[in-house]
Amino acid sequence: MRALPAAPWLRVAPAVLVMAWGGNHFTPLLGLYRDLGPYSVLSVDLFLGTYVLGLVPGLLIGGPLSDRHGRKPVAVTGVLLGILASIVLGLFYHQEVLMCAGRLLAGFGVGIGMAVGTSWIKELSGVAYDPAADATAGARRPSLALTLGFGLGAGASGSLAQWGPAPALTPYILHIALSLLALIPLVRAPETVARGRQGTTLRQDLRVPLAGHRRFRRVVVPAAPWVFATAGVAYAVIPMLESGKLGDLQLGYATLLTVLTLGAGALIQPFVARIDRATGGRALLVGMGAMLLGLGIAAVNAHYLSLVAGAAGALMLGVSYGIALVSGLVEIQRIATGRDLAGLTGVYYSLSYSGFLLPVLLAGLAGMASYTVLLGGVLLLCLACLGLVAGGLRRTALP
Repeated sequence: MRALPAAPWLRVAPAVLVMAWGGNHFTPLLGLYRDLGPYSVLSVDLFLGTYVLGLVPGLLIGGPLSDRHGRKPVAVTGVLLGILASIVLGLFYHQEVLMCAGRLLAGFGVGIGMAVGTSWIKELSGVAYDPAADATAGARRPSLALTLGFGLGAGASGSLAQWGPAPALTPYILHIALSLLALIPLVRAPETVARGRQGTTLRQDLRVPLAGHRRFRRVVVPAAPWVFATAGVAYAVIPMLESGKLGDLQLGYATLLTVLTLGAGALIQPFVARIDRATGGRALLVGMGAMLLGLGIAAVNAHYLSLVAGAAGALMLGVSYGIALVSGLVEIQRIATGRDLAGLTGVYYSLSYSGFLLPVLLAGLAGMASYTVLLGGVLLLCLACLGLVAGGLRRTALP
């Protein structure tokens, strides 16, 4: 008996997973670089910020490029840029400028691939390619591929750095090998966009008119930065605060919190559709409510520094991340269709990833106030944004 062919979206999912892997496997290594560099806390957090500086333009240009040239060549480019970034980061970890350059490359590659890969999976989850897919598959599947990539990459790299040989090199060798393997099914995935737009320039294609959509401005924009801001608190800020109590197990604890955060985010995602139905389309508010609880735990624990409480805060922030990420993608897919989808998805991820600058900002302000005070201020800002989202949902109902 012949095996049934895999659904087309499964040929793209491994590439999205390895691109997310390449973007986040660096995170649990922050403590390693503080020891090996040696780099200051601000310098190490700057590597996260540099990643965002590459990610945002990659996200914004990736969608329009794939609308013009097709999803496949742009996604392949994203994977190849991730490989190049891992080569630079693995070989030049003693040179701060080259580390920033490697993170910039990683961000640009992930940005290109994510905006395109998530839109591509969404299209391959439509009736024409996958009749068995349900209504939320187009948002759930790419989000799950991303979250698994973020979590597995962090877990594998952190474990190799803590207990494996050549801790500053081996994690990147693994990512390169997996990326090369992911290219094999990717090049065989069906293209969903006809190449070449007639009568338009790339500059015109880069415009995303739906970014001015009333619901996008009032619901998605206030919530988006908190998706990765709170995740950054979970696996960058909390482990850094606990580092003085961990000795040689700093990398292990950072890896645990990263996997715990993203694992919780992955596990909650299949339930987001049910949450959305139960709350009348307000799952985003549930996600932001969970953020407030997680931030509250993190703020209090910044004073007491309990390893268990730190893990509990990361777990809650992971749940909030998973709900908010999928809910945001569902909102995007309610607003955009066809040619506008990749561009608006890129704008959404750009806003979301801007939250990764939060650990850098907190590190810069740490000399002025304690992390308990700073995280308390972050909690109040998140509460204000929740109020904006709630008001936007009331005023911009969609059919």
